[in-house]
Amino acid sequence: MSFSASAANGYTAYCGPYTVVAKVGEMDVINGERVTSQKITYLGKDGIKVDMGLMPARDGNNYGFQYIRRPGTEKRFLNVQLLQNSMDAPKVIGSFPCKKVAG
Repeated sequence: MSFSASAANGYTAYCGPYTVVAKVGEMDVINGERVTSQKITYLGKDGIKVDMGLMPARDGNNYGFQYIRRPGTEKRFLNVQLLQNSMDAPKVIGSFPCKKVAG
């Protein structure tokens, strides 16, 4: 599936194996799947943190995502956690630098 980099009032970011597409007023889309929950927190004038859940994803697993743009910089990254039923299961977490596509 291809994504438009010129989404009005939004952005597309490539973060490792993940593509995040955000449009104002809509839930974000990660790798072609619309997230099932989303909370946006603004960090200063130009920073943002977006906590998202995808439950369940096409592969049957549940995931938590956190997209962060640090205030005062162009640094962006995506944290990804596989959410598991057992509290005793080891955490599976990845962090990926993001490249925002102009749009």
